[in-house]
Amino acid sequence: MTERDEAADLAAALGEPQWEKPRVRPLDRRLAVDTDSVERGLASLVLTVVELLRQLMERQALRRVDLGDLTDEQIERVGATLMALEQQMAQLRDYFGLSPEDLNLDLGPLGPLLPRD
Repeated sequence: MTERDEAADLAAALGEPQWEKPRVRPLDRRLAVDTDSVERGLASLVLTVVELLRQLMERQALRRVDLGDLTDEQIERVGATLMALEQQMAQLRDYFGLSPEDLNLDLGPLGPLLPRD
């Protein structure tokens, strides 16, 4: 029998109330989370990744144009697609109340994630 069991038995014998520490299981813990901030944070993360990919695609397209790998029709399609994607990004940033600077993560000594234009 452990000391805790003995103490509980003694308290019961004396008619004293037993005050046990409530057992907290890991799954019983709940976090108080503000759904708006979670939504905004997740949107910021996703839009940051999309913006990074958009900028990489734009740079790749410019390289291919400079190398002469694309026809005039392909250049027009790529340009229109990139402009449409940039407009969609602006609309999504506005919807979630984010600025372009909100999507540029600071990587500490490495500097910002996205190049500043």
